[in-house]
Amino acid sequence: MTLAVLQSRALAGMAAPSVSVEVHLANGLPGMTIVGLPDTEVREAKDRVRAALQNSGFDVPPRRITINLAPADLPKESGRFDLPIALGILAASHQIRGDTLERYEFAGELSLSGELRPIRGALAMAFAMVRAGDSPAGVRARAFILPLANADEAALVEAAEILPARTLLEVCAHFANAPDATRLARHVGPGLLHAVRYPDFADVKGQQHAKRALEVAAAGAHSALLVGPPGAGKSMLAARLPGLLPPMSESEALESAAVQSLAGGFSPQLWRQRPFRSPHHTTSGVALVGGGSVPRPGEVSLAHHGVLFLDELPEFDRRVLEVLREPLESGQITISRAAHQADFPARFQLIAAMNPCPCGWLGHASGKCHCLEAAVLRYQSRISGALLDRIDIQLPVMALGPESMGAQAEGEPSSVIAERVARAHALQVARQGHPNGHLGARDIDRYCAPDDAGQRLLHGAAKHLHWSARAYHRVLKVARTVADLAGSEHVASIHVAEAIGYRRALRGD
Repeated sequence: MTLAVLQSRALAGMAAPSVSVEVHLANGLPGMTIVGLPDTEVREAKDRVRAALQNSGFDVPPRRITINLAPADLPKESGRFDLPIALGILAASHQIRGDTLERYEFAGELSLSGELRPIRGALAMAFAMVRAGDSPAGVRARAFILPLANADEAALVEAAEILPARTLLEVCAHFANAPDATRLARHVGPGLLHAVRYPDFADVKGQQHAKRALEVAAAGAHSALLVGPPGAGKSMLAARLPGLLPPMSESEALESAAVQSLAGGFSPQLWRQRPFRSPHHTTSGVALVGGGSVPRPGEVSLAHHGVLFLDELPEFDRRVLEVLREPLESGQITISRAAHQADFPARFQLIAAMNPCPCGWLGHASGKCHCLEAAVLRYQSRISGALLDRIDIQLPVMALGPESMGAQAEGEPSSVIAERVARAHALQVARQGHPNGHLGARDIDRYCAPDDAGQRLLHGAAKHLHWSARAYHRVLKVARTVADLAGSEHVASIHVAEAIGYRRALRGD
């Protein structure tokens, strides 16, 4: 047989479509050709594979070798096809047995010495392999052979049979007529039940009002903007928000890990830990939401089920900030290209921080600020009204006085606050199936309607502060969360008043 067919997978957003690696040996001038819409990394595989085969003691057939990656209209990228290409050449030239290859899927980049190097997206590929159920009739579900460095993340998919290997020789020995001792063994993932550690709120001096606002934000999955002078503790507060969020469920942890795997940044030590992403203000729009000729996840997706912290918010390019509007509403991002599109999840919690004016000292007791009113308004208007409308909580954070700076840090630890958050979150899930921050228009009418006094208070604030319909509904959602933290079945005027107080941080509010 001069034809071998092996199975692998490509990456298209969060999906991992099946790819057939077909290797054919024919008469003619010796050479190797790869077809099937390969990118530069895939085209370079022929040189890596040739060297890896020779350095592993195999012969490279002096024939015309054609490698087809099907389907032909699906873009192929990265070095993950090195291993199936090498095995296909060996099977087509009868250097290894090829009668059992259909029982496996393969992925792995080869070094010139034949070692297997890690790849991106192993977890997504294992997910897709289990879900697809595309094994031929009468054949057991396919096992997944991949580099040892990717075994732990792929083994998170418990239904997948993961067979890791260090080198090309180890994979070939698995298919040889050799003792079982040389065959690849199913990988059992490490225990991933280690304690998750976050910075503690007890470290923050004072700022009780800001702590309470972030407790509300954590309980209802609300976005928040902290406005205050330098050194007020905005970044310190934001970094401690993940410690208040409810523990990640199994499905949330797997989704988050799969996105990290697509970016090549998954670590078993971060299992079940809420992501905290803090991109610099020079970040581009593509880096923030994802993209590229072969789309990859951006910061909004890497923060999936976690926190996206944008410090110095007005310093970001306004066009970059505007791309946040859609994922804040929908919880996902679609990257479209002429040939294809990719969907990535983006259910993140936005926490932003900014100074109140260009110099930063507006409202500080020192009286350092000499910014003109027009300059303050111009600085704050760098953030569009459309984006501000989508931020539920907008809170001033005042600087601490000298007496507070010298005092010992006092306050509740994150663990105590997190217990209250978890109870409120459980109420929301039991009532409507998701946090208050994700409520739709109909759900708001059903679950967030305040009493008569609260309704009058809300109408008066909306008229006085010129709120949009979106801002009005977001205040209602925050009020519902305040009520949940208080254990109240109904939204009362006191809950509405607190929610209104969380939306007055900028000039004109």
